[in-house]
Order: sequence, then C-alpha cells, then structure tokens
Amino acid sequence: MTREGKYIYCIIESNEGRNFGPIGIGQRGDIVTTIGYNDLSAVISNSPMTKYVINRENMMAHERVIEEVMKDYTVLPVRFCTIAASAEEIRTLLRRRHSEFKGLLRDMDNKVEMGLKALWKDMNQIFHEIAEENQGVRRLKKKAEGKAGKDVNAYKIAVGKVVKEALDAKKEGEAKKIMNTFKRAAVDVRTNGLFGDNMFLNSAFLVDRSHEKEFDYMVEDLVEKYKDRVNFKYIGPAPPFNFVNIVVKW
Repeated sequence: MTREGKYIYCIIESNEGRNFGPIGIGQRGDIVTTIGYNDLSAVISNSPMTKYVINRENMMAHERVIEEVMKDYTVLPVRFCTIAASAEEIRTLLRRRHSEFKGLLRDMDNKVEMGLKALWKDMNQIFHEIAEENQGVRRLKKKAEGKAGKDVNAYKIAVGKVVKEALDAKKEGEAKKIMNTFKRAAVDVRTNGLFGDNMFLNSAFLVDRSHEKEFDYMVEDLVEKYKDRVNFKYIGPAPPFNFVNIVVKW
C-alpha cells in the first residue's frame, strides 16, 4: 500500500489555517489547506507518496491550486510533484528556509506574471522579406539557378542554412522592438523557448499590480499596430511561475 504524504503547491506569508476546498491534485477530492511555521505557511493537500506523471491534467491541477491561493495571497510556487512525508517535515522546511522565503515574498509582493507570445501570420511574406533584405540569400539563389544534380543540392543546403540564420536574426530584431515597449511597465522579464518558424516572441513579464492595466493597454496597442502581421497570445494575471520555482530536496 502506498504511503500518504503531503503535496506542496506553494508558500505564502500567513499564520492562519486556511481551507481552499477539495481541489487537490489526483482527482481524489483532497482538501487543500495549510501547514504553518511562525509567519509562513505551505499550501498542501494529502497525496500518495508517488511520482505524478508530467501531463496536462496534472500540471493544470497543480497550477489551478496556486491560482486559487493567489486570489488572497502573494505566492511562491513550489516545483511540480514536491511531496513531504509528514507535516513535521514541512514545518522543518519552513524553519530552515525562513529567511529565503521571506525575502522572495518581499520581492514578489503585489506582483503578477503576464505572458505574451507573438507569431507571424504570413510566413511567405516573412521569407520574401528575408530574400529581399539578405544579399547572401539572393547570391546563393542566383548561383543555384541552372545547376543540376549534386551541385544544386549543395546550393539548396547552403541557401537553407543562410535563410535559417536570417530568420533567427529577424526574430531577434522584431522581438526586441516589442520587448522595448514594456520596459517601463515590467519589473522583470523571462524569455522562453520558441516553437516553429512563425513564433518570434515567448516571454513572461513580472508586473506590479498597480501597472497591470497599463500593461493591458500596451498589449492592446500592439495588437492594433501589428494586426496585419502578428498574432498575439496574451495570458495573465498569473502566479510568478517563471520567476519563482521553489525546489525542495528532502
């Protein structure tokens, strides 16, 4: 029989017991509550001492709890699938890392995460621009004309490499323009990986709640400005997942 433990979602600054309802991970209806030490608490639910599969369902369950807690508290997200053997183990964690957690809570106080992705709408247009702007691409394409067999294949590979380099440079340039828009509104920023040829921005911004509306308006202005060129995917406010990820080693 699998032992029962305590699944930890996040750390908050509070010494009051809270009940957030039967929203725990694992679809058992476990109550999400708190275990405290001094003026800190861990938000937890009962859970088997087992590894949770990293899939959409489990990740969403983990994140939903943190988002619920964020409605009332500043949160420090804890890494997915962090499970303590007992309540005493959690109190020991809060005691040993008390000053670290307090410092992070000060840093994250009254702040939220806003996520923004930007994707070009028409890649044919982007590749046309690259061909027009890049002398290296134009030169290699011209050399490839009229070639045959191995020669043309070699030139095609060379063109592909130069186009990839030019595409990466174009992504970086256009992303930088958009990132500069948010300099005055964001406290911090994290840049995440890009997926596919058309995505050129995938960033998370740490924003003070007092600037949240200002940030929204900036995104609205960008959507209007680039409406014929770029699709934006905007998410937030959310817990600061990209800026805090508490790792616990028992």
